[in-house]
Amino acid sequence: MDNRFNKVFPSFDPINSEFQSGNRIIDNFSNCVSFHLFSKCNNHTFKKCIQQLNTLAIESSNPLTNALVITDTSIKNDVAVSIAHIDIHNKPMVKTLHYTINVTTSEAEFFAIRCGIIQAVCSHEISKIIIVTDSIHAAKKIFNLSSHTLQKQAALILKNLREFFNRHYENVIKFWECSSKSNWKLHKVVDIEVKSFNLTPLMPNKNSWDFSRKSECNDIINKWKMTFQVSDLKGNNFLDLVDSDDNILEPIYSKGGTWLQHFSHSNTLCARATRAITNHAPIGEYWL
Repeated sequence: MDNRFNKVFPSFDPINSEFQSGNRIIDNFSNCVSFHLFSKCNNHTFKKCIQQLNTLAIESSNPLTNALVITDTSIKNDVAVSIAHIDIHNKPMVKTLHYTINVTTSEAEFFAIRCGIIQAVCSHEISKIIIVTDSIHAAKKIFNLSSHTLQKQAALILKNLREFFNRHYENVIKFWECSSKSNWKLHKVVDIEVKSFNLTPLMPNKNSWDFSRKSECNDIINKWKMTFQVSDLKGNNFLDLVDSDDNILEPIYSKGGTWLQHFSHSNTLCARATRAITNHAPIGEYWL
């Protein structure tokens, strides 16, 4: 009973004026918001991205009107730690640290970005806010107009950004993606700091809506894997897919699963892959 009902329910706010057509940030200040993704295609583009981040840091350290915000999150033993470093020229660096229990990584990343933005817009001399994060998908949720579990927090951020953009027509916010694997020096400092924070969780604790949904999905998958391995449902000639180290690939449900994401673009290829993996033609009885 405690697992089922001891949850923090999502705070939807669909009728908030920030999400009304014609009044949205993307309608009125589309030129003030930009996203810059980190390319990981090859060594050349990788080095180019690192060089861009270094240039960004140098440029941000000079003018009094720039605020550089670097965020990161770590989850250990269901404890999520969010840290944001807010660096403004000729001012002491502001560090925000928050921790909570039983939330997803996206929720924690979103909150770290929110803290950084709020700290930056409080300085009225700031005209450019630069957010560096390894979770650009969390940042994009701020401007996501569909109903989602972080909608109420997004509305608060949008309200702060609206006030920031209204101060001067040249005020902008830029989101830069920085992969943790890139080991970019400024982000690595935050990454080490967030991972070194240790806390023993106090029980009982409430679960966020997304964390509860994730836990429920994981339970279902674990039961399915156990049933699949010990029963006759697997069949005699099922092909176990392996990685480069010959470890069996575990089935996942996100982003198209372990292998479907590679085949789903072609019906023909998907049909052939299904026949190879299951050793069975995709006839009507098979689908049932």
